[in-house]
Order: sequence, then structure tokens, then C-alpha cells
Amino acid sequence: MKKIAILGASGHGKVVAEIAELCGYHVTFYDDAWPTEKHLLDWEVVGDSSLLIDGHSSYDGVFVAIGNNTVRLTKMERLKEAGIKLVSLVHPSAVVSLYAKVGVGSVIMANTVIGTNAILGEGTICNTACSVDHDCEIGDCVHISPGARLAGGVSVGDMTWIGIGASVIQQIIIGSNVVVGAGATVIRDVSDATTVVGSPATLVS
Repeated sequence: MKKIAILGASGHGKVVAEIAELCGYHVTFYDDAWPTEKHLLDWEVVGDSSLLIDGHSSYDGVFVAIGNNTVRLTKMERLKEAGIKLVSLVHPSAVVSLYAKVGVGSVIMANTVIGTNAILGEGTICNTACSVDHDCEIGDCVHISPGARLAGGVSVGDMTWIGIGASVIQQIIIGSNVVVGAGATVIRDVSDATTVVGSPATLVS
């Protein structure tokens, strides 16, 4: 059986680990709270980032399972600087177009749909039952929350968080480091480093 090391023994890590097992991996966890944290459900936490870097050659893949975009980016960069090749994980129930591109270190969760010619950056989280339609371009370390819907041709910048159940109409440009609130309906472009909420989505910060 293939072996995967997952960095991040958290709630998000639980979901990622189950996907990894469905993809045929045996899971071992690492977390920077180790040795305080030694178990996550039935999985053992065996070390921190430094021990993972030292022992990464024992694994067929390494994945960073941290929901916070900033922390995930930081951990991914450290691992890549150490020469570690990250893998992506796709739940068997997800529908990913043969013509889509998925960046390394990304996870596509259950019942998600990724459309034709969509491009996902590195470290993207496409959470449960979200959809990213044709020709969307998603930056690095973006989190698209459960049930969010992106219509065709949407662009999302790096480190942005699309809230649960949000909807984005076609051809919208959302900048980097943006927060789109839960249930928001985005019908206008959104500038970098802002937060929008409501229907239609309006600027709050």
C-alpha cells in the first residue's frame, strides 16, 4: 500500500486523511503541536515538520492539511524548500474535467465539480460539494468552502476565502486575500484584501 504523510492533525486533517485512504494511501500524521498531540481519531501523530522533512523519503506522498490559507502556504513553502514533492488528493465522488488543471498540494472533496478548462493553483481547497465551472482561474492557497458556486470564467486571486454557500456570477474577478462571506452573492468585481458579505455582496472592510 502507498504511504502518505499528512501535516496538520486537525478537523480539516481528518477529512483529508479519509480522502487519502479512499485513494489507496496508508496515512501517518505530523503536526507542529507534537508531542502534545499524539493521536487524531485512529491515526497516530508521529512528529512535527522537522521530523517530516527528515523522514519524507519514507512516504510516497506528502500533503499539508491546514485550513488556514496563510499557515498552509507557509508550511507548503517550507516543505518545497526542503525538496519535498507534494501531492494532490481527489475524493472518488468528485467530478473533475479531463481538461481541468489541478495544482500540487490541492484537495478536491466529496461531490465537488470542477469544470472544463478550470485551473486550480497550488494548495487549493475545494471543499464539500462546491463547484468551479468552466474556464475559472483559481490562485494559490485559495479555500472554496462547502456548497460555494463559481460560474464560468471567474478569476480568484491567491489566498482568498470563498465562504460556505457563496455564489459568484460569470466573469467576475475576485482579488487576492479576499474574504467572501457565507451565502454572499457576488455580482461585481472584488478588490484585493477586502471582505464582502450579503446578497448582493457589498464591501464591509
